[in-house]
Amino acid sequence: MTLTGIKKHVQILEGAGLVTTEKVGRVRHCRLGPRRLQDETGWIAKYQQMLEGRLDRLGEFLERTKETES
Repeated sequence: MTLTGIKKHVQILEGAGLVTTEKVGRVRHCRLGPRRLQDETGWIAKYQQMLEGRLDRLGEFLERTKETES
C-alpha cells in the first residue's frame, strides 16, 4: 500500500473519531480515538442473533421436511 493510500485511510478513521493523530517532528503518531466501536458491536450482535435464529428455523424446517419424506 502506498503512503498516500495509508494517509487517506487514516484520515477517514480520524474523521469517524476512531483514531487521533499527532505529529511530533517528522513522525505522526496514531492512537485510538475517543469513539470506540460500541454502536457497531451492538448492531453486529443483534444482526448475528437474527441470522442465527433464521438458520435455526431453517434447520428445524429441513428436519421436519426430511421426516415427512421418509
